[in-house]
Amino acid sequence: MATLVAPEHADPFADAEALRKACQGWGTDEKSIISIIGHRTVSQRMLIKEAYQQRFNEDIIRRFEKELSGDFERAVYRWMLDPLDRDAVLANVAIRKGDYQVIVELSCITTPEELLALRRAYQARYKHSLEEDVASHTSGKMRKLLLLLVSAYRYVTEVTDHKLAEAEAEILHNCVKEKAYTHDEIIRILGTRSKAQLVATFYRYRDVYGTSINKSLSIDQDDEFVAALQTAIRCITSPKKYLEKVVRDAIHKSRTNEDALTRVIVTRADRDLAEIKELYYKRSSVPLEKAVAKETSGDYKAFLLTLLGEENH
Repeated sequence: MATLVAPEHADPFADAEALRKACQGWGTDEKSIISIIGHRTVSQRMLIKEAYQQRFNEDIIRRFEKELSGDFERAVYRWMLDPLDRDAVLANVAIRKGDYQVIVELSCITTPEELLALRRAYQARYKHSLEEDVASHTSGKMRKLLLLLVSAYRYVTEVTDHKLAEAEAEILHNCVKEKAYTHDEIIRILGTRSKAQLVATFYRYRDVYGTSINKSLSIDQDDEFVAALQTAIRCITSPKKYLEKVVRDAIHKSRTNEDALTRVIVTRADRDLAEIKELYYKRSSVPLEKAVAKETSGDYKAFLLTLLGEENH
């Protein structure tokens, strides 16, 4: 369930005029910008972009880049992009920064069709493939794992093979027990099986060996490759719980991770952020809005609270 509060109908040309006015004069009217784009669905935002281009012969995103700054500008930029373009940008930034968690996240939370569309959007935007960029910025077993994940087209089915789940749970257990985390069999299983089959395998692992596979991996969670495996498993088995953890870690660590916080709120506000908020409250006993308000400030804070559905924003 989305947290975004938006009218059923909105006039994109009126919105474009109001946004133009907010960006003119001596100072930018950030409050007006937030009050408009923070209450528009993705289709309404795309219509605003078209209307602004048609009326003023200017890209509204480029205008925002000139008028805004800091975390607020980055959040607005990502909010105004087409979702597939946004995911392509997130992937490109993650590749250049070596942030393997985001690459795994984008590969494993998406449906097969969404991942395929992301790869096409990446190719269109950067004139080379996602796989090429992953390969050129990684090496060894990490390259093998990430390439398999970003290029996977998992078949969608609820049918599972219980004997296969038992056999592959044993393979995973033996690899983890021997700390053979980069074994080809782990990479093969994670990168090729359907999500339903993987969930069945992970449940079998827990039932037979008395602990979850992620807990078994936690002993070496500081290892970069192991962390990537854990992220993949979490994204496949419980994507909303994974995203709640991303938000919780972003807020609760000694320094707020604005990139991670922005990524989750901006990408999920018009999808399932309400469920992520509920999970956060169950874990922290504090409303997510209150936590965000405490750890952020200014227009950035106001924008995130608006996307979280907070009243009076």
